[in-house]
Amino acid sequence: MLLAIDTATEILSIALHDGESLAAECTLRAGRQHSALLAPLIGRTLAQSGLSADDLEQLAVSVGPGSYTGTRIGVALAKGMAAPRDLPLIPATTLETAIAAQPLQPDDTPLIATVFAGRNRVIWAEYRCEGDVWIERRAPQISEWQALLANYKRPIRLCGEISAAGLQVIRQARDAGARIELAPASQRIRRAGCLAEIAWRRLRARDADAFPADRVMPVYLQDP
Repeated sequence: MLLAIDTATEILSIALHDGESLAAECTLRAGRQHSALLAPLIGRTLAQSGLSADDLEQLAVSVGPGSYTGTRIGVALAKGMAAPRDLPLIPATTLETAIAAQPLQPDDTPLIATVFAGRNRVIWAEYRCEGDVWIERRAPQISEWQALLANYKRPIRLCGEISAAGLQVIRQARDAGARIELAPASQRIRRAGCLAEIAWRRLRARDADAFPADRVMPVYLQDP
C-alpha cells in the first residue's frame, strides 16, 4: 500500500493506493492547520481502511512549489514515516499533480496549470498535449495573475488552484474578450489520488531503491 501526502498549499490531501485501485482519499481546504490535522487524518484514514502504518510499503509526497511552511510539513512527515523502515519516498511537484487530473486534449490550446501563491500571485507552467501525455512547454514561474494572462493573446485553458483574486482577474479578462476556459472545479482541486498514481508510474519505471527518503527536498520558486 502506498500513502500519498500533499500539504503544499492550503489544500491538504492524502490517499491510499495499492497500485491497482484507490483505497481511500481525503481532500480539504485546511488553511494553515496542516500541522494539527495531517497526522490525525492519516491515522484515522488508515484505521477506517482496516490498515496500520505497518501496512505501508511506499510513500509519495508533494514537494512544491507552493507554501514554504505547508510544503515542509508534508515533506517532513513523509520522510519521518519512510526513513525508519527504509521505505521508498517518491516526490512529485504540485504542478505535475494538477496536470495529472486533466483529460488529454489533442489540440494546440495551451493548458496552464496553476498553484495559489498568495498576495494575488500565482505559480504556473504551460503544458501541451503530445500523444497520450502532457508535455511542459513553459517552465514553472511565479507572477501576478494579470502578468500571467498578458502572456497569451490566444485561447487558453486553466486548471489547478485559482484564488478569489485570480477568478476576478479572469472574469475581467473574459469581459474584455479573452478566451479563457476553466477546468471544472472537481478537476481543478489538487488530489493526492493523482499524486499516488504518478508515484506508482515512477515505481514501475524504476527500482524502489531509486527513491530514498533522504534525497527528497522541497521545491521553491523565488519571486522575479
